[in-house]
Amino acid sequence: MRWALVKVSLAVTAMVVVAFAVPLGLVVKEMARDRAFSNAERQAATIGPALAITTDDAQLKRAVASTEVGAEGRMAVHVPGTAGPGGGAAVEIGEPRAGRADLATATRLGRASISSVDGGYALLQPTAIGSGKVAVVEVFVPDQEVTNGVTTAWAVLAVVALALVVGSVAIADRLGTRMVRPAEELAGAAQDLGEGKLGTRVPEEGPAELRAAAVAFNSMADQVVQLLANERELAADLSHRLRTPLTVLRLNAASLGEGPAAEQTRAAVAKLEGEVDQIIRTARDQRPQTQGPLGVVSGCDAAEVIRERMAFWSALAEDEGRKVRLAGVDRPARVPVARPELAAALDAMLGNVFRHTREGTAFSVDVHNGEDAVIVLVSDAGPGIKDPDAALQRGHGDGGPGSTGLGLDIVRRVAESTGGDVRIGRSVLGGTEIRVWLALDGRRPSLGRRGHRVVRRKRGRAGGGGKVAK
Repeated sequence: MRWALVKVSLAVTAMVVVAFAVPLGLVVKEMARDRAFSNAERQAATIGPALAITTDDAQLKRAVASTEVGAEGRMAVHVPGTAGPGGGAAVEIGEPRAGRADLATATRLGRASISSVDGGYALLQPTAIGSGKVAVVEVFVPDQEVTNGVTTAWAVLAVVALALVVGSVAIADRLGTRMVRPAEELAGAAQDLGEGKLGTRVPEEGPAELRAAAVAFNSMADQVVQLLANERELAADLSHRLRTPLTVLRLNAASLGEGPAAEQTRAAVAKLEGEVDQIIRTARDQRPQTQGPLGVVSGCDAAEVIRERMAFWSALAEDEGRKVRLAGVDRPARVPVARPELAAALDAMLGNVFRHTREGTAFSVDVHNGEDAVIVLVSDAGPGIKDPDAALQRGHGDGGPGSTGLGLDIVRRVAESTGGDVRIGRSVLGGTEIRVWLALDGRRPSLGRRGHRVVRRKRGRAGGGGKVAK
């Protein structure tokens, strides 16, 4: 492309130079010629007054010598003689160069004419001197005077033309470089991206079309990175969901007693938990998939999902002697979260209760349905979380061995996908309270400590309608 632009610019500039420089050079030559002959006519005209007064040889010689060209020997005067007795003879002053035929032609035409002579040109200017006679003033114009300044003008034109060609080629090369470099960077970035360098991006510079291509490429690269991240998120989230049935298996295996079969079962469960933890750690970056195939956010009834999951966990709670309290699920509570995602988030919170508190520790699940949000509270009477901020960060769970730190991160991302948030505090049972704010209109909550206390008062008022599973 760069060489093509240079060739096009060279061809166009050359045509422009030929179209303007050649005619201009011819005009300069004609102007020099006209200037030389115009000056000769002015010199010839200076002898006219003298010829009108006298035809005396001596006086005419003095008049010719007084002119510039006469002093240089380039002027001659031809005065015809008078026929008959007493007539004067013809007078020839100066060195004539024109032939007799040229003189006769100029006399007959009665106007200035130019004839070619050795070394230049002769301007023949007829002048009437009375009695019907016509004298001819001859001015010699050498070739160097006719072409005076033409060579210099042509040289200047040649230099200007060459400068135009060189300048146009340089500008075309510069423009070509400006166009080609972004295209080369775009091609290189595409190759790097194809080789797996996902951080490759293209500078958004150059012509508007290439800038648009760079913007589209960068957007595509971001989408590729996001899609790969979503795949890892899905793998990690699905793996984390296996923790719930694994917890049940582990607890059931613990009650099998002693024996080879029991030991093998517990070892298999432990190995399976290790494999699941390894999968979760491999796929670190995650994001809940809360949108349908057409980008429409799917929703579910939070109360129904909570009732379903609590039915699952209540059996295990009864085996461990835990008191369970459920409130606020007697009426629908629609949230803009996919059912599997909400179930996974609830299982993550309840799994933490069973995993990180002793048997017999009570816990409760409360649901508050407001105008702009649905609030889910999971409280327990355990020892609490030492560092709530770290617990919400991915991979920073404080559950000790076997904890990937992804449970509360899944909960947080589910809440943030709706514009809500997750907060950890001290529950009225004395342990940890996890409050999940699921916004209904996409607005992020701006509640401080006061807002947290209001939630607790609501929960206290709703406590009377709670259910207890023992």
